[in-house]
Amino acid sequence: MTTSLYRGDGSVYLTVERNQQENWIHARWQGRQTMGTIMDGGLTYVDMLRAAPCPKLLNDHRDLVGTFTEANDWIQQVWTPLIISAGLRYFAQVLSPDVFGQLSIEDLQHRIGDLLHIQLFASLTEAQTWLRAQP
Repeated sequence: MTTSLYRGDGSVYLTVERNQQENWIHARWQGRQTMGTIMDGGLTYVDMLRAAPCPKLLNDHRDLVGTFTEANDWIQQVWTPLIISAGLRYFAQVLSPDVFGQLSIEDLQHRIGDLLHIQLFASLTEAQTWLRAQP
């Protein structure tokens, strides 16, 4: 199952795919994000996990541009408890080539790294390999 979320101009900002064979959700973020797109996208994962629990998330920022640090409070305080209660345990993060995106996810890792098994990766292949090794 694949879900795409769109900006007002019709461009895709997030594609979320349930990979049943690998037992993970693959989320591919594209372009610049706003507080609204991050909240809508994050809640889309929560809904998917509630419908069919899955312990692994492959969060892909290869096409993400810019920072999202302003959303980290919401991610930490609202999204993380929701996603954990929905069954998420392992969070593989493919880093953005954009340094500001990298700094944002590093800040988030410091905030929620004691709640979820979160690892940062430079490549999709490395992230997939790590996720496959998780129970």
